[in-house]
Amino acid sequence: MTISPTKKLAGAALAAGVIVALTGCGSAPAPASSSGGAKPADSSFKPCIVSDDGGWNDRSFNQSAKEGLDKITKELAIKATELQSDSADQYGPNLEQLVSSGCTYIITVGFNLSADTIKSAKANPKINYAIIDDLADGDQDGKPDAPNIKPLLFDTVQAAYLGGYAAASWSHEKGVDKVGTFGGLQIPPVTIFMDGFVQGVKKFNEDKKADVQAIGWDVEKQNGSMTGGFAANDTAKQTAQSILDQGVDVVLPVGGPIYQSAAAAIKAQGKDTLMMGVDSDLAVADSSVADITLVSIQKNIGEAVYAAVKDAAAGKIDTTPYVGTLENKGVGLSSFHDFESKLPKGLTDELKKLQDEIISGSLKVTSVSSPKA
Repeated sequence: MTISPTKKLAGAALAAGVIVALTGCGSAPAPASSSGGAKPADSSFKPCIVSDDGGWNDRSFNQSAKEGLDKITKELAIKATELQSDSADQYGPNLEQLVSSGCTYIITVGFNLSADTIKSAKANPKINYAIIDDLADGDQDGKPDAPNIKPLLFDTVQAAYLGGYAAASWSHEKGVDKVGTFGGLQIPPVTIFMDGFVQGVKKFNEDKKADVQAIGWDVEKQNGSMTGGFAANDTAKQTAQSILDQGVDVVLPVGGPIYQSAAAAIKAQGKDTLMMGVDSDLAVADSSVADITLVSIQKNIGEAVYAAVKDAAAGKIDTTPYVGTLENKGVGLSSFHDFESKLPKGLTDELKKLQDEIISGSLKVTSVSSPKA
């Protein structure tokens, strides 16, 4: 069952279950059709991108952003500069390097690059910037701190709500009635997934008069299980194991590469526990975990980057924040892939109904971490 239509990024391993229509809260065009292609860029246009410390091969938001840039630069027949940050102390120097190399449009990937992005944008007002997962609002006045920054934001709580409902339904059907989640860093782009997941479980319990427990995150207190970073290391595996030890049969790891640690812990225990992906369609992005990935909660970062760069290349600079939602297909659930035929009866119809209600506004789903743009 697929909640939204699929569009594959050219040359990418990612096959998204949702596409960004890029209407809504910010100006961004739909991707070019295969017959038309993108308008050639001005010869002086030079797009660049810098990752956070998750790296380009995180099978998550960094990789998705890079794939979006790779797609549009291939269509435009131009080259981009792509710098990977291996640690947080490289964010500033990497941005300085991109400025020095003549970049005219710089994309920074992630909330953690906010302060350095703002500093660079203020120092270089003739360069245009886009930042993923942050409003670049250091002074908390509700708008980017520099007029040359375009935020690319995602109200992921909406899709995570559907994911939590699906996880609860699966666990209830199996007679376990326990699901869990843990995150990397306690930052809004992470906790928004966890908020939606727990709220979706609560909705399932209300609708079905069930008692599925959601372990690992307290929405009201805004605290829970965190690894302290995005690295797939022993700490991440121990954190995953601490959730699994409480008897859950579906776990949602939120934080790029930490899914690898969750997968290792799941496979080591030899049970029928499943996990869920975030950002990209994990079963496609990493086929080695497809057999234990129930579904992925996606935000279509690649298409958002594609569209923003396409506009900039055509001289259409619009710094109005873009917010991806279920309505504009900026977020959504992936396919359930091999688990499609094994889902609880009626689940797909229930998810479609919930999605329609969220889009219509009759069902309010939000998080304290929802974009304020």
